[in-house]
Amino acid sequence: MVLFVPNDGFGLSRRNAGVHRQILFTTVGWFVGYHMVKRAEYLHAKQDRELFEYVRQHPEDFKLKEKKKVGEILEDFHPIR
Repeated sequence: MVLFVPNDGFGLSRRNAGVHRQILFTTVGWFVGYHMVKRAEYLHAKQDRELFEYVRQHPEDFKLKEKKKVGEILEDFHPIR
């Protein structure tokens, strides 16, 4: 039903709406959505590059912790009956 909404603004009934208009709005929506996703991915990649560069330039702030074994992380299991 969302595709029929712009037809109300042109003074056309929902039954009188042409398929060409539906195809037009679908195409425009796909085109705009494609470029919005592309820009969002670019911005996230840019932010990732900046953060990785900061981590590379300041290794003292991001020291690696020693790895723990699974037994040290989990608590002892005591079944309750």
